[in-house]
Amino acid sequence: MDRRSLLKALALTPVASVAFPAFASDALKPASDPVWNSERVNALFSQFGSTGKMPPELGRWLSDPKAQKIDPYEAFDGVYNVGVNWVSAWLIKTPAGPVLIDTVHEPFVDQLLANIKACGVNPADLKMVFVTHGHFDHCGGMKRLKEIAPKARFVMTKRGWDEANVDAKRTHQGGRNSFTMIPQDLLAKDGDTFTFGSFVMTVLETPGHTWGTASYAYPVRDGNKTYHAITVGGLGLNAITGPDQVGAYIDTVKRIRRMVEDPVNPISVHLSAHPFSNGLMEKRFLLPHTDRSTPHPLVAPQAFVKELDVMEANAMKRLAIEKARKA
Repeated sequence: MDRRSLLKALALTPVASVAFPAFASDALKPASDPVWNSERVNALFSQFGSTGKMPPELGRWLSDPKAQKIDPYEAFDGVYNVGVNWVSAWLIKTPAGPVLIDTVHEPFVDQLLANIKACGVNPADLKMVFVTHGHFDHCGGMKRLKEIAPKARFVMTKRGWDEANVDAKRTHQGGRNSFTMIPQDLLAKDGDTFTFGSFVMTVLETPGHTWGTASYAYPVRDGNKTYHAITVGGLGLNAITGPDQVGAYIDTVKRIRRMVEDPVNPISVHLSAHPFSNGLMEKRFLLPHTDRSTPHPLVAPQAFVKELDVMEANAMKRLAIEKARKA
């Protein structure tokens, strides 16, 4: 493949390999700003990935505190999104105290803290913080949270900690994405479980988006029904360094698909790390789910499989590109 063909192929490969579940748009309220909906945000991230240049309007939206502010919402009983418009942070009230998945970026930690408090939780009472990977938008708030909740333990994979430290040092050279890391705390590996009374969080090492990416699987309740949920740690192909990493990404997608299709304890809920990836920017207006006689809007295994199918298809295209690049 010559250079011109390679660049053309790269331009056709989106950054975030995501599929949007089919839903009737007239049945949902628009996002808080109807101009900024899941489809548009995903398209702009795809443009960013294919060109390597941040679309100016996307950059402004990402850094605008007003645009990023959302009210926290309860997705399942005691499970809340307390993050910002473009990146989630999942607060879970367990029998042994509150835990959190991801920390958003440092400039938005004040909103994170306000949202946690709005859910009736004192941030200082956090027991554990599970971090998906070492990018600024997921681990950038760790330092502030550690100061506020000094007894909380912070969890990442070994490679996740290493990647976060590298990214923190790189961003200290300047830029809006700079952040400071905390000292390494708990190391998690595939299959590890953390128990909080009757609640169990399971760690899945899911390399691909980064080598150190972790996903977290856990039960969620809707009244008297319990579902198997997952927060996938990374969806995008924007941090790829070669064909081996794309291969790991594909293996991760296949593994998660097998978990969704498991006949015994299938995953049926994707509480995504980025709300735009599966339409949560709009679906949140259907929450909380108070009419228990109707299906929960976030229990959507078939839509999740379609999302994974598109992720794999786009990764296969990227794999061919990366192999050609090395040839």
